[in-house]
Amino acid sequence: MSESLYSSCAEVLSVCQAAKDDLAALLDPNTGFAPRLRQLCRDQITEAENSASSDVSQEELDVLRMEANTWGLLQAVIPARKTEPEPHVHPRTLLAKNPYTPTSTLAQAIMHSSVLLTELVVVREWLHETAPQPQHPEATTGYWKLYAQGSGIREGLVKELDPDAMNRGDGRSLAADDAGSEKSLAQALYSFAVELCRKAHQPWRAASIRGSLLFQWRAIANEQRDDDGIDDTEDAEGWQGNPRRKLWKSTCARAALNPNLPDPERILYAALAPCPQTFSVLKSACRTWEDHLWAQISILCEEKQTAEMIKLGGGFWDGGLAVLENMPSPPSHEEDAAEEEEWEREATSTLETLGSVHVEDGPTADHAFHVSQLAIILDRTSSLLETFAAGLKDGNFDPESSEYPTMTRFFAHLCLYLRMIDIPVPPLATQVVLEAYLQVLEAAGQRELIAMYAGALGDNAVERYAMFLTSLELTADINERRLALTRAREHGLNVHRVAVVTAERTIDRAFELLPQMKGPLPSVIALQATPSDIELLLLRSIEWTTFEDGTYDTALEQATVILRYFLGAGRVSLAKNLVEMLPRELASIDQPEERATEYLHYRQFFTIWDSLDRVVECQSLEVSIMNRDTRAAWLSDYNGLMDQAYDAVVKLLTSDWMMPDETGDRRSRELTRVRQIYVPELILRLHVMLYASREHVPENLKRALELANVVADSRYKLYDDFLHLDGRRLGEYLDAVRRATIAGLEGGGSDPFKIILS
Repeated sequence: MSESLYSSCAEVLSVCQAAKDDLAALLDPNTGFAPRLRQLCRDQITEAENSASSDVSQEELDVLRMEANTWGLLQAVIPARKTEPEPHVHPRTLLAKNPYTPTSTLAQAIMHSSVLLTELVVVREWLHETAPQPQHPEATTGYWKLYAQGSGIREGLVKELDPDAMNRGDGRSLAADDAGSEKSLAQALYSFAVELCRKAHQPWRAASIRGSLLFQWRAIANEQRDDDGIDDTEDAEGWQGNPRRKLWKSTCARAALNPNLPDPERILYAALAPCPQTFSVLKSACRTWEDHLWAQISILCEEKQTAEMIKLGGGFWDGGLAVLENMPSPPSHEEDAAEEEEWEREATSTLETLGSVHVEDGPTADHAFHVSQLAIILDRTSSLLETFAAGLKDGNFDPESSEYPTMTRFFAHLCLYLRMIDIPVPPLATQVVLEAYLQVLEAAGQRELIAMYAGALGDNAVERYAMFLTSLELTADINERRLALTRAREHGLNVHRVAVVTAERTIDRAFELLPQMKGPLPSVIALQATPSDIELLLLRSIEWTTFEDGTYDTALEQATVILRYFLGAGRVSLAKNLVEMLPRELASIDQPEERATEYLHYRQFFTIWDSLDRVVECQSLEVSIMNRDTRAAWLSDYNGLMDQAYDAVVKLLTSDWMMPDETGDRRSRELTRVRQIYVPELILRLHVMLYASREHVPENLKRALELANVVADSRYKLYDDFLHLDGRRLGEYLDAVRRATIAGLEGGGSDPFKIILS
């Protein structure tokens, strides 16, 4: 399917949804919803047929053509069902006022008095419009070629130019070529009728076919005329049609049942005057499902008209003066209604047989679009949608087939169309169908359309759109993610809810794939590995809730969860990146206090971590060849950075940084793990820096030993964070303190406390 067709259908949907309160606009025969989609399908077919490089298969084109026809059927029948019918005079009233009312006027009145009959006539017209054009037969001069060439003297061939020569019963026939021409002409006649007969120079056929026209005479009919003061051409010519059509119809039936006539001739007359008696003849010519539908509807319409005309006595033109003298007494309204209901049941039962009729050519009766067309005719769209949805759930349709995108697109838009014009649709079936189409759109890469169709899911709209956004994973950059949320707002979705659900789903997915935060404590001094895709997915999950301030509370909650994981896994760089991604406004959130404090502790930690890195960076700038001023400036910077780092670390250590509560829940365990990793790490890093700087800043050795007092202070219980078997052990730190103590004796003396007391 062309990618442009998806967006074109979405544009039509968007335009019509904007006018959803204007029923007339939605049902407009040219610019309504169904005609627009029908035209899109036709344009797609034309483009594919005219393009030499088109990769659309014939099967796809056939399905697309069926979809276009189905939209045409919807436009044909739905407007009448959704609007109040215009008032029409009952045929019995017409005859009471004017016994000489022409047959055509009575037929129109009969049709308007029955809703189902009116719909069936409309469906028959739709079948005429959508039927493929038949081949024109070869033009002739009106004579049989071989007979005109003198071949009529051959044994077994006709000897006269009489058109009925083959029907005389003497067994003579036409030459093969002439018989072929007659067959082609008869097969095409119903479509081109009188005009074709005249072109073929066979006026007797034209006269025969013209007998199908109902008798019409406006001069004596009680009909409204155009108030322009000018008679139309038909009025000027007087009466038209066949005043003896009843006789003509019985003659056609006899001709159709005459086994001596060629089959094409019999089929032609069975089609001109369809009736139950000639149905078997007509059925023999039905090749496609549409042929069978036309045959059944034609018989139903013709028989209904005939039955109603008989009830009326036929008027003067069918019954003569005797009818005028003995007009039948009209049945009661209740009897009329009961008869109409009985006929509707019979008609419905007849049409239902088309659901399993055998066809010779084209798609079968159980094809999705044929099932749809029959359901639309029978006004069973709800059961149609439920059946299709059940088929989707049961896996009866192959998503890989070429027809699947077209069918799901049609049914999705059918659901939305019926909903727009207030025709009830089953909600669960609608959700299943729209979900199937959303999957088609996702597979086709139509990301920008997902929000529109997800928005139609009602209560499930947010969850479904969030599921789609979650599926994007790392393929969408931050700008595309922001745009996706903008589309959600445009189509009436709760943007904040979409953002929160998407972030939650993404975080849950990442945690399902990431290793659990337990076991040995990681080393944070080893070289950090390149972040995996899942780690990046977890990192970027916070983007969804940081686009708008309405989701900042959720962003803060999610950020603390992710930070605990990254720090507990030793992924300091990723945790730092996350903090840098967060909006500054998160720091001003003070409720709930526990979460706000935890976030501030993270910011405090990374400020210290950066300060320690700056000390190392400054230390690396020392070179052996420096002049006095340069060395003095460097030493000043170095000493200042050391002072900042020392003060910041000591402040952190002497506060309740990341101190877990007594509940022992998951959060408490994670905070304990974070402390066991980073409190010893900060102490050791600070001690090593102080110890290493003693040659440039001698008082830093004293500071390093004073830090041991802070660690040993029972108020802070920092020594507890050294006790994890897999972490930086207390013995490692005590060994570093021992070396600092020994370094304090390098200046002479034997008192180990001299450096502290000095």
